[in-house]
Amino acid sequence: MTNRDKWFFFVRNFFLRMTPCLLVITITILLASTFAQSVSPNPSSSKPPASHKEIPGEVSHHELSPNDIESFLDGLVPLQLAREDIAGAVIAVVKDGKVLFAKGYGYSDVAKRTPVSVDATLFRPGSVSKLITWTAVMQQVEQGKLDLDRDVNDYLDFKIPPAYNKPITLRNLMTHTPGFEEMGEEVFVPDVKDLKPIGDFLKHRVPARIFPPGTTPAYSNYGATVGGYIVERVSGQSFNDYVDEHILKPLHMIHSTCREPLPDELKPLMSQGYKVASEPAQPFEVVEALPAGSCSATAADMAKFMIAHLEGGRYEGAQILRPETVELMHTRQFTMRDDMNGMAAEFYEETRNGHRIIGHAGDTLAFHTDLHLMPDAQLGFYVSYNSLGKGEGRPREWVWHQFLDRYFPYTPPSGVSPADAQQDAQTLDGRYLVSRRAETTLLSMFNLIEQTKAYPNSDGTISVDALKDLNGAPKKFREIGPLLFREDGGQDRIAFKRDNSGRMALIIDFPFFIFQKVAWYQSQPFVTTVVGGSAAVLLLALLLWPIGAILRRHYRNPLNLDPSQRRLRLLVRLGCAALLVFVVSLVVFFLMAFEHNSLATPSYNPLLRLLQFIGWIGVVGTIVALYAAVHSWRETNLGTWTRLGNSLLALSCFILVWFAFAHHMFTWNLLY
Repeated sequence: MTNRDKWFFFVRNFFLRMTPCLLVITITILLASTFAQSVSPNPSSSKPPASHKEIPGEVSHHELSPNDIESFLDGLVPLQLAREDIAGAVIAVVKDGKVLFAKGYGYSDVAKRTPVSVDATLFRPGSVSKLITWTAVMQQVEQGKLDLDRDVNDYLDFKIPPAYNKPITLRNLMTHTPGFEEMGEEVFVPDVKDLKPIGDFLKHRVPARIFPPGTTPAYSNYGATVGGYIVERVSGQSFNDYVDEHILKPLHMIHSTCREPLPDELKPLMSQGYKVASEPAQPFEVVEALPAGSCSATAADMAKFMIAHLEGGRYEGAQILRPETVELMHTRQFTMRDDMNGMAAEFYEETRNGHRIIGHAGDTLAFHTDLHLMPDAQLGFYVSYNSLGKGEGRPREWVWHQFLDRYFPYTPPSGVSPADAQQDAQTLDGRYLVSRRAETTLLSMFNLIEQTKAYPNSDGTISVDALKDLNGAPKKFREIGPLLFREDGGQDRIAFKRDNSGRMALIIDFPFFIFQKVAWYQSQPFVTTVVGGSAAVLLLALLLWPIGAILRRHYRNPLNLDPSQRRLRLLVRLGCAALLVFVVSLVVFFLMAFEHNSLATPSYNPLLRLLQFIGWIGVVGTIVALYAAVHSWRETNLGTWTRLGNSLLALSCFILVWFAFAHHMFTWNLLY
């Protein structure tokens, strides 16, 4: 008999004996291959981090003039739009109370070839709308109707449940430190007819509190929406009416609104939104959490808003805030470390090129916006895109940094690494989970993919896999102070400290969330190996089920099982199929919901209930599998490999059921 013949008969007998051995080998290979957040400021300092005070900025050889800015941006933006497959963009620069430059690029409607206009094309600034919301809140603080440090429950007609023996305040909300977990359902809704009053939305969707207030930044759309609702409650006006009367009209922002649907006179001015310019336009995105991101505005109008904040609350003849209130809004209210960026009143610090800058970003699925204020230079910069583009970088951030480097050039100070830098780098090695997360809802299953890894490099630097250069390579950070690191050849910084829970926290330049170190058994590689390997075992068992039957029939070698054993075998495999369909379908549904906001609404709850029903069938099947595995060791007509295979199958089912319960896949409360 040749070696080829021996191999053929070996494979044949392998299938005839039913595949438990193959299951064991497969899972072994899988495991092995994977491991390899009157008016009185908060005491917090508003000065820039110390590391940006060491070296003054250099003198620019480029005149900050309309002509120079236009020539400069005309050389950057059109090429960027073409390269990134973006339909259109708009940029406005204000200086010393006036519009210095404003221009639109590309198209607001690709199909009609409609060019973007600075003063006649509406873009969606997304979460930049929060700055309007908190400006409205601060107007009420000025009038004595609101206190930043009072329990927000005193202003609401519903109660946020108590936790941590500490109330949530408006100051917590405006610094993203109320401690709420992330929520996803109904932040956007499919159509304006699905919109609810703000109060109804808030009352039925109170997120769990996973951090003590004032301790851990975790970006919260719900918190900003509470702020807007409180404006309604104390002013006696709807949020939209209030914003129109007290902010938009005084600033002559005549082509801007937070209303949905758009007023009839503004609908023709609305830009289309795109994922990429080469694909069809997306539908108008309807934001349920109105105060968190519903506005539509022209760049010319947003320039007026920036001027008001840079000029002590004044634009032309209108005074929307007192100078001292504006100063408070721009003053640091919370920080995890004094030498890192912190949160002001919704504005966040983004110190760069030797200047303390405050701003805010905003994103919908289609529109992507940044607003930056440089108070010491009396300068504001607004940029917005109507397309995501290819997603290979952050176009708006790149343009802003290029602008800064041209007109405010700066050489980062060189620092000397501490003697224990290498030891620090090794200590900080590990995986970190973002604080903006869900813990008590279905969305908690995605905590695995929201982890980032910090790791030491051979040259004494450390890298964070989520922080990359434009070329896609992870940036290298060198220690310049106790657990403080600066990018080699750049300005980005990261730092570490123990958070309120005692866990090591990774702090980045964006101060509205942090990353918390996870234990090895919570890390993405370990959990995905165990859970993914278990799913692979179930899938392999289901695939080999009919294959084995075909081979046995072909070779006339029936299973040597009694009727009871056959029934157990059938029930186990049906349970495996139900469990696999449940877990995979639920994960796929929420991945699709990230791309299509219309899925994250209660209208799809019947589908989720159906999937849960299938999951319970899988739970019953798991119980049967455990019984069958134990029982098989008592059966004299079953071989060792069959017993091991049954045990592995039962263990895999148990792991998937554990994962499902641990991540609330069977929860009765479908709010997420």
